[in-house]
Amino acid sequence: MKFLGIIPARYASTRFPGKPLVDMLGKTMIQRVYEQVVGLLDDICVATDDQRIFDAVESFGGKVVMTSFNHQSGTDRCFEAFTKIGEGYDVVVNIQGDEPFIKPSQIKLLQSCFEDKNTQIATLVKPFEPDADFDVFSNPNSPKVVLNKNMQALYFSRSVVPYLRGKEQTEWLKNHVYYKHIGLYAYKADVLKEITALPQSDLEKAESLEQLRWLENGYVIKVGITNEETIGIDTPEDLKKALLSLNAE
Repeated sequence: MKFLGIIPARYASTRFPGKPLVDMLGKTMIQRVYEQVVGLLDDICVATDDQRIFDAVESFGGKVVMTSFNHQSGTDRCFEAFTKIGEGYDVVVNIQGDEPFIKPSQIKLLQSCFEDKNTQIATLVKPFEPDADFDVFSNPNSPKVVLNKNMQALYFSRSVVPYLRGKEQTEWLKNHVYYKHIGLYAYKADVLKEITALPQSDLEKAESLEQLRWLENGYVIKVGITNEETIGIDTPEDLKKALLSLNAE
């Protein structure tokens, strides 16, 4: 199978405008993401809606395509970029533009999900540590995932699921394995075309999680389990923590 990696990058982030272009010790965030994954897949491309990001990617020698300003999600932006890049790829990998610490092993794990011929979409999860702080565990900005025995997603939620009856909440992590969603996706090319044509679903609207639209419409989401942590950058405060990590390397 041929894998195309696309990094959606928009300028107008609500919580952190201009995020892809922030300086991270001499390189922009989008350059650090690009360099983390280049060479791991058959090709890599940034998909943006902003000329400043487009020019920045070209300046460091990266591949980039301009896409519409009107997309509601990274998945939609990926599909437009895919149509512009052309045919010849079997799987499109959606790589978050604010994950400069994404691990090569995580990309490989995502690819391995397609060794199962039934896989239409793939994503990753990480088990919460049994001694994790409950406030961090229950944070609605960190979606949880419930899996079936075939390592397929049953449900994604901003709430803690499943509810552990008969146990104090502070004991839940010690009595059940809970999974944190890692926002990295891959889609078979024909499936990507289909899911971007679907209207928003009721569950998606309720939880504001687009992957629920796919589940509600019967698509199979294969899940790989990683034990490696990534650092997503959603706010200027997250950037400060990320810079500390870079300085420590």
